[in-house]
Amino acid sequence: DVLLFPELGSNVALTVPVTATDGFDEVLAGCEVIIRTRILNSKIAGAPIEPRSAAAAWDAAGRLHHWVSCQGAHPYRGFLARALKIDEANIRVITPDVGGGFGVKAMPYPEDVLLGWLAQQTGRSVRWFSNRTDDMQNLAPGRAQVQDIELGGDRTGKLKAYRLKVVQDSGAYPRYGAYLPNMTKMMQPGVYDITHVSFESVSVLTNTTPVGPFRGAGRPEASAAIERAVDMYAQHIGMDPAEVRRRNVIAEFHQPIKSSAGTPYDSGAYAEMLDRALDAAGYAGLRSEQQARRDRNEQKLLGIGISTYVEVTAGGVQQEYASVEVLASGKVRARTGSTPYGTGHDTSWAMLIADRLGVSMDDIEIVHGDTDVVPRGGLTGGSRSLQVAGSAIVGAANLVADQAKTVAADLLEAAVEDITLDTVTGRFHVAGAPSIARSWVEVVAASQSPMAAEFDFTSKGATFPSGAHVSVVEVDRETGKVTLLRHIACDDAGRILNPMLVAGQVHGGVAQGAAQAFLEEMVYDAEGNPLTSNFSDYAVISATEMPSIERVALETISPMNELGAKGIGESGTIGATPAVHNAIIDAVSHLGVTHIDMPVTSEKLWRAMASV
Repeated sequence: DVLLFPELGSNVALTVPVTATDGFDEVLAGCEVIIRTRILNSKIAGAPIEPRSAAAAWDAAGRLHHWVSCQGAHPYRGFLARALKIDEANIRVITPDVGGGFGVKAMPYPEDVLLGWLAQQTGRSVRWFSNRTDDMQNLAPGRAQVQDIELGGDRTGKLKAYRLKVVQDSGAYPRYGAYLPNMTKMMQPGVYDITHVSFESVSVLTNTTPVGPFRGAGRPEASAAIERAVDMYAQHIGMDPAEVRRRNVIAEFHQPIKSSAGTPYDSGAYAEMLDRALDAAGYAGLRSEQQARRDRNEQKLLGIGISTYVEVTAGGVQQEYASVEVLASGKVRARTGSTPYGTGHDTSWAMLIADRLGVSMDDIEIVHGDTDVVPRGGLTGGSRSLQVAGSAIVGAANLVADQAKTVAADLLEAAVEDITLDTVTGRFHVAGAPSIARSWVEVVAASQSPMAAEFDFTSKGATFPSGAHVSVVEVDRETGKVTLLRHIACDDAGRILNPMLVAGQVHGGVAQGAAQAFLEEMVYDAEGNPLTSNFSDYAVISATEMPSIERVALETISPMNELGAKGIGESGTIGATPAVHNAIIDAVSHLGVTHIDMPVTSEKLWRAMASV
């Protein structure tokens, strides 16, 4: 073996030692059925619409002004301060509208540090932007796991033991990518009541671009492993894959429970979400059509893929800042530490404020992405925004409403506790006497201090969205061409604030998940040179390969925040990847094909059919 850094004596960057349920080996050995397989979770590119860009300039006072397309101005400021060895107070970071991030813009890159240094050395402002090839070569790719799986149970479909061993490609200079297996471990058993689990991983150096977090960051890898294994198990015992899932999902719960991996799921109705997705798909009819095509020996084969998942969002204890101020005009200015990059924050935060203050959404301004204007903030990632940043907005709005009620009480000559804010009209009145009321303009004018409040929200812990996806594909047995016909997604993200924004997040997530299943893969030669260096080589998915997503509603309220919300930004990817993957294999399973690694390209599929 060649050592990338001989002085280290090893290519191992990080090891997660074996963690197993007591008695695991004995339970696995005693299983009537054991499925063993190795799965490659391929390396893929984030490919945001807007490539990276940045600019830097020093002012006369010796402060660095740094503009950057990223997922959080405040974390970037901290990194720049450490790298340039200057105080954070001497750096202003501005993050304007950002054209997509998906996690790959969550971390700083060398160019970000060099810009400030170059601007200082030259005494001039410096700007930099990447083209698509630059980003394909340098922007952190995601996934990149080799997974060894053992899944044991009996012929009634009951799953009893599940072992997962992961080898994580970290790239040449490991960063966050080396830690991805920890997220995979956390979500290892998925929605299933598998009592005995075992996990271990090793993150290794390779002569490729360092791997980073990409939409889901370790959770899609966990879902892909267990969901592929469950389908293989069902095929082996001759049972419908939907029935195997139904017999093993955790029973409905609305207060936190611990999975067999020790992860504290907050709420879920896993059997219901599976049934809703199957009903919406017309599952029995699809199976009948599939068999009819097989009986007629048709060229176009039908495949039906199912996946269930549970994932973690806003992991650990999370904090976020917000402020809300009602101006003399009655309009509202709110500041948030979160950074939108296609996530609809401006709309969502305005909705939350309007609901609590009775102000028109058109009269609400959301300010973000400037460390001189917003005093503190976190990273927008991990599907944390509504439950953390949204909760901060709610906290600040509630404080402003309370301030205003005190002023309105004086104007109406009543006790504070008797004052009501009508959130439809935006007027204050004494409870039961709405005919005499005061507007926000009147209340702000009468206040002797600004009508403003700040709020720092601290979460009680992570939330755990879940879902069930059904994908329907058509495979041309003569060419191996895959056509995605339908995709049904039942995603439980807790209480929904804006259904249209949720639908957009799910649609984008499903597209990225489906793309990994049959199109996208980063490819390198033996020397580590990328062979997929732009969109001529890398088959990024487009609208022509995607059907409209059929969404099915389900909400189990999270007890972890006032809004009852869970994340949604990554769910589509986590559910779609194994659903589409399973659908493609299902289409040709009757021919004797048991597995093909992602991406299941037309060539791979054609060769697999030709070899059986």
